[in-house]
Amino acid sequence: MFRWFLGGREAQGSMEKSPVLCIGEEQPKNWFTELQVLKGHFDIVRFLVQIDDFRCASAGDDGLVLVWNVETGERLQELRGHSQQITAMTTFTCSTELASHTSLITASSDRSLSLWDPDTGNRVQTISDLQSSVKCLLVLERLSAWLSGGEELCVWSPDFQLQCHRRNHSDTGITALIELPKNCVAAAMDKEIVIYRLTVSPDSLSMAEIRCLSDHQDQIRALINVNDGLFASGSHAGELILWDALDWNILAYEHILWEEPQASTQAEIRLSAPKPSEMSIQHLTTDGKHILAAVGSGLYVYSIASKTVVAYRKAAHDSNVLHTMLLSDSELMSCSEDGSVRMWEIQDLPLQAEPASPGFFGLWTFGRSNKQTGPQSKKATDLVNLKTLELTGDLIGHSGAVQIFLSFGESGLVTCSADHLLILWKNGERQSHLRSLALFQKLEENGGL
Repeated sequence: MFRWFLGGREAQGSMEKSPVLCIGEEQPKNWFTELQVLKGHFDIVRFLVQIDDFRCASAGDDGLVLVWNVETGERLQELRGHSQQITAMTTFTCSTELASHTSLITASSDRSLSLWDPDTGNRVQTISDLQSSVKCLLVLERLSAWLSGGEELCVWSPDFQLQCHRRNHSDTGITALIELPKNCVAAAMDKEIVIYRLTVSPDSLSMAEIRCLSDHQDQIRALINVNDGLFASGSHAGELILWDALDWNILAYEHILWEEPQASTQAEIRLSAPKPSEMSIQHLTTDGKHILAAVGSGLYVYSIASKTVVAYRKAAHDSNVLHTMLLSDSELMSCSEDGSVRMWEIQDLPLQAEPASPGFFGLWTFGRSNKQTGPQSKKATDLVNLKTLELTGDLIGHSGAVQIFLSFGESGLVTCSADHLLILWKNGERQSHLRSLALFQKLEENGGL
């Protein structure tokens, strides 16, 4: 087991690391004790999608799409066709009574869309000369259709026939799409969320804008489904909004402002204004009960039932957190621009007679923004029910920003990075057992027992 792998990372440049975030080689709760480096890309790898139980596809700025076997690390297919970077990728599964088949849809800065067969590596369909680059894709399998978003929103049939389209009214274009009940979709455009309804007829699909939600004060950075009745959005200004998916009303509004207790001669806690990068929500994920938000370099766990913060860590990484995942009710994972992937456990916050020291636990202000009653300060004594996130594992292998990771359960974890590499992380104990079992079976087949 290598020191560089299990957290013996040296400080990079002149960056000063908080001692709270250091973890040594003894990581009993970190089962990723083996790694396999997967090479094939020659630029930043930004996207990972799961094809089935043992395959995934990766794509990025080199325009390549590579299909991998996550059990062996073998590169199965190399999909070439795009001349510029990939801007979005998703899967499309067509099912019949006899079987189902999963295809890949990719979008590129070359203003094209492609449909790929990951089994053969063939490009089945392609659309070129689009009006603009596509920034996001959404598959509506129930309606047998898919959507692309950029400067315009387009609805496509499975055979890549354009059904309808609408040009949006935002300079930044559509950056995220999610499906809502009653044949509706939500599209994030700058500070707004626009609700569209799709109407299905025997021969075609049509689309109409029915609502515009303008409650965010800054650019929306994340948009996710929570469950059948809720969705959530997060902004660059640290606003987290929980929405009713049926009538699109606000159910909860949280404004996250990271602040630190400062020394005061008058025994008061003075609050310093956070930098925009420290409060920006880069990513949201959910398990239906909690929402995990990547806030600057920190992590923030929000309970949907109680509509309150239940745990957080202001300085979870040395740089911005790019992707997160809830593993269980008490475990989660995150990756960052600092090149690390970290495992966390929700634990009770130790009681202290004094406020937490700077760099450890901060305070928030909560409120509906000054459009209504204005922010309300929350004292340190009111935070006694909060829990903390304790670092239980530090996966160090990439030399560049880790863009995203994909879990395959017992089969392992796949990460991709700005260093052009993918890493397949494995449970070393399980791999050792599988190798011993395979050797035993081989000896038995050869009559060696």
